[in-house]
Amino acid sequence: MCAPDHYDVDYVINPWMEGNIHKSSRDRAVEQWHGLHDLIKQHAIVDLVTPQKGVPDMVFTANAGLVLGDTAVLSRFYHKERQGEEPFFKEWFENNGFTVYELPPELPFEGAGDALFDREGRWLWAGYGFRSELDSHPYLAKWLDVEVLSLRLMDERFYHLDTCFCPLSNGYLLYYPPAFDAYSNRLIEMRVPAEKRIAIAEPDAVNFACNAVNLDHIVIMNKASAELKQRLADAGFTVLETPLTEFLKAGGAAKCLTLRVTEPVRVELHAVATIESRVVQLEGHLLDSGLINRALDVIVEAGGSFQVLNFSLGTQRQSTSSAEVKVSAPSHDLMETIMSQLIDLGALPRPTEVCDAELEAVVQDGVAPDDFYVTTIYPTEVRVNCEWVRVDRQRMDGAIAVSADGKSAQCKLLRDLTTDDRVVVGVEGIRTIRKTSTRDQRNTQEFSFMGAGVSSERRVELVVEQIAWELRQIRDQGGRVVVTAGPVVIHTGGGEHLAKLIREGYVQALLGGNAIAVHDMEQSLLGTSLGVDMKRGVSVRGGHRHHLKVINTVRRYGSIAKTVEAGVLKSGILYECVRNDIPFSLAGSIRDDGPLPDTKMDLIEAQQDYARLIEGADMILMLSSMLHSIGVGNMTPSGVKMVCVDINPAVVTKLSDRGSVESVGVVTDVGLFLSLLVQQLEKLTSAYRLAEKV
Repeated sequence: MCAPDHYDVDYVINPWMEGNIHKSSRDRAVEQWHGLHDLIKQHAIVDLVTPQKGVPDMVFTANAGLVLGDTAVLSRFYHKERQGEEPFFKEWFENNGFTVYELPPELPFEGAGDALFDREGRWLWAGYGFRSELDSHPYLAKWLDVEVLSLRLMDERFYHLDTCFCPLSNGYLLYYPPAFDAYSNRLIEMRVPAEKRIAIAEPDAVNFACNAVNLDHIVIMNKASAELKQRLADAGFTVLETPLTEFLKAGGAAKCLTLRVTEPVRVELHAVATIESRVVQLEGHLLDSGLINRALDVIVEAGGSFQVLNFSLGTQRQSTSSAEVKVSAPSHDLMETIMSQLIDLGALPRPTEVCDAELEAVVQDGVAPDDFYVTTIYPTEVRVNCEWVRVDRQRMDGAIAVSADGKSAQCKLLRDLTTDDRVVVGVEGIRTIRKTSTRDQRNTQEFSFMGAGVSSERRVELVVEQIAWELRQIRDQGGRVVVTAGPVVIHTGGGEHLAKLIREGYVQALLGGNAIAVHDMEQSLLGTSLGVDMKRGVSVRGGHRHHLKVINTVRRYGSIAKTVEAGVLKSGILYECVRNDIPFSLAGSIRDDGPLPDTKMDLIEAQQDYARLIEGADMILMLSSMLHSIGVGNMTPSGVKMVCVDINPAVVTKLSDRGSVESVGVVTDVGLFLSLLVQQLEKLTSAYRLAEKV
């Protein structure tokens, strides 16, 4: 322990210090410290460290380092305010016969504040997230020859492990579960039986009940509720309370004020560190596109740690940057999760580290090997025979099958896998290809496609203007636009406008369900949609039967095309598709009436037909059909411009969540959207004609 001769709250490096600068009573702090010191001294030998001026937090000796046997690992403090303590603690360790190990500079580790031995000496619990880095844990395992279990801290109030976690004698554990992430809580539950876990509530946690000193059956702490005292008593412990409120102002209590130097040594147990590290490369406009920030956020938010090994900054605005980042994770599973997300951002391993992706044979038709790589919307390449091979038929939620000669690879749905396939497993030897756009390309194109986003506040007219310009460009360049639409298009009066887009060559394929075809033809043949007169907006007597009459008529002729050829169907969306040789695909569902002869009730057949019509698309318009739009989005590769229009924000948000930067969600009435779109295209046509005359 270290007497509080110079203790004060001189700065703010944790939430408890805020509002408490120079508000601690030195006399009261000395009194409380002696109360703790005298209480501990009744049950253990206490050695003292000489306090020093200029380092007021030296009183919190738990952070001096970590001791096991005759070995001490010196702390590397995260905040510069505490770094002045290091030489004084190092001197004390050396003078008392300990072999001192020091971590590399700028690798934070804050001693027994973030590293707590199981009281039986079986393993070391090590925290990270606020003060100590995950990369310090392999050093602890090596130097102390002990198994290290890494726990990620999530609540800034509990910035050190010892503020929310206290191993007790006989295998018990006192802890505050909300301070940890889900992975850490699972790890705790795997190592400590339920009957030995004493999870506390927030009122006890903020009184630093977990920041306790355990000496055999004695638990010394600042304060505990009656309920907690009873639970500890039931487990065979005696709680001794001693007020430490002056030290709570700096974010510490009983455990923080002590460092145990006689931890149990289990000579039969040896070092184990589950931490895994890999090095990845990032290239592109890393700073101005925010790519480097997104990559580092992915690592930290998933529970990992990083170290930027090299960073080469582009010297001009059109230049690209590159970085090498060391990624660490507390387990192989978390590393795979992190790497999958980094690959989605375009990260790739060092070429010298990975020659080939790992392949496993399919042993059962329609079933991939465990741990198969799940594809994304982005163009992907895999390493085969130490060369990058482009993956064909890119789509999300598939597996990658590599040919026997290793010269080709393709995305395959699980149901399409056969025992002749070899599938990529894990995440090594995979990279996704992202477009590298300069700042000029992103910001100065007059009608560049809108960045991904969803807003009901954005002016619909502005969005329509940009989309109309893109549609005109695609048509004039011989491109392909695919429309997926729901029956709401008809109900909101958008049918005539979509029919006009098809007639004037703006649509090259139509995807939908049974309903849009039925209600489109109902409007054309009977003037109603769901029995509502489309001109007057009122229900028609017997109108609820109209859609069935339409289905019956089409079934009599055998198909929609034959109904058109017979002269029965003379207008509408499906009429224009037939007359203009525009392919359409109708995917059925369990709620479909009829269905129409053209509706594909075989789900797999419908999915395959959708995928065929999407191939080569430059843009997809998704018009008020949540089910079909999400299905189409899942089978569409990156690079296809996507517009999702729906009155329900949740639908457009779902599509934007695919992560494509070439998609936009428009929250509005689809009938209004189509009307404005046709009007804007007519304006463009007039402008083009005027320009030609000039």
